[in-house]
Amino acid sequence: MKVAARIYATEALILKMDQKVYEQLCHVAMLPGIVDKAYAMPDAHWGYGFPIGGVAAFDPDQGGIISAGGVGFDISCGVRLLHAKLKISELTPYKEALANLLYKRIPSGTGSRGKILLSDREMNDMLMGGARWAVDNGHGTAADLDHTEERGQMPGANPEMISQKAKDRQREEMGTLGSGNHYLEVQEVKEIFHRPAAEAMGLELNDVVISIHCGSRGLGHQIGTDYLRSMVTAAKQFQIYLPDRELACVPLHSTLGESYLGAMRGAINCALANRQIITHLVREAFTELIPNIELRLVYDVSHNTCKSEWHDVNGKRKKLFVHRKGATRAYGPGHEELPERFKAIGQPVFIGGNMAVGSFVLVGTNEAEALSFSSACHGAGRAMSRTEAKKLWNGPDIIRDLREQGILIRSGSYRGVAEEAPLAYKDLREVVDAAEKARLALKVAQLSPHICVKG
Repeated sequence: MKVAARIYATEALILKMDQKVYEQLCHVAMLPGIVDKAYAMPDAHWGYGFPIGGVAAFDPDQGGIISAGGVGFDISCGVRLLHAKLKISELTPYKEALANLLYKRIPSGTGSRGKILLSDREMNDMLMGGARWAVDNGHGTAADLDHTEERGQMPGANPEMISQKAKDRQREEMGTLGSGNHYLEVQEVKEIFHRPAAEAMGLELNDVVISIHCGSRGLGHQIGTDYLRSMVTAAKQFQIYLPDRELACVPLHSTLGESYLGAMRGAINCALANRQIITHLVREAFTELIPNIELRLVYDVSHNTCKSEWHDVNGKRKKLFVHRKGATRAYGPGHEELPERFKAIGQPVFIGGNMAVGSFVLVGTNEAEALSFSSACHGAGRAMSRTEAKKLWNGPDIIRDLREQGILIRSGSYRGVAEEAPLAYKDLREVVDAAEKARLALKVAQLSPHICVKG
């Protein structure tokens, strides 16, 4: 190991983590050019190469690497939160109809297809433009871009570095949720912990909000597949020792490294555009039932990326490439990249849980800069595999039980619902409390679910 490995969690959470988290984090600490420490967030669990919940920064001037496994297959998977000028009591008469309409309008599930068919030129424009491209094509407003990471457009994307197969997989998938743990939830602001931050976000008790969790779909997965294959072979050429083949990587200052960065940034733009289009579809569904309703974007954050950022290392300001796999950027108050609305409170962070408990809103802290390269957790984290979950639960029973709790589930796959059973995940509050105790982020509000569209 070139640096130490550090896990942020309570003793109870650490004891529940599988052994692979420790092994994978130690392996990450062996990679060339790694800076400070290899980190794992409170929701960490086994992943491909890096543990999910893993954070590591690399110095390009010290032989630092870029790892496709350190970003993940669902590149720029993330969460955006919309706020409706509506109390949950006002929504109740429309609840069943809204659940049906959202499920109808936003395609979900494996292989789902949207109504947008991109030509080759439109594909490249989308990969370069991200959410800005979506807004320019009628899917939202300029105000949405002001409340999205990177202002909705990741610089440095290079569509030429993305295979035709990856582009073909995405051609009909814009504006779709996908499958697995992706979701669209209509939620209620159930509890507020940090009133100044909640006010800055416009959140009040019993307000209706909508969480959208999805990523770059088939395009991101194919980019990960393509470049992992290339990196495994190339690592030998650069004499990089791989403690695990899944950690395939190449130097940032290499042709392949720069090609992957260009492709990955294109996938980030794809994810941003995808969530922007879904936002537009959600607004259309709401206004069809409730005319003149306004849905304002609070913020959009990603949690499977590698981004070039400036950080303090041993008293020096350095440009590093921070891998966050299943971890969210969490800049503290005053950071120059934050929108003016959030300068005083820090970056919004959205932590997904499960279909029964909903999610949490947090904000970043200044302490997190030194603790984790300004990173926090991204979700509850799985407590068991999807295979194990399917053995214990079945979809119809889960849907029935949640309906009895007032939560409407819409999904085209009973198997998918079973895989996402609430008890298949860790205790969300325990994870969030651990992040707060470690000063990675501060709790702002808890959001409880009323409608959940699942892939």
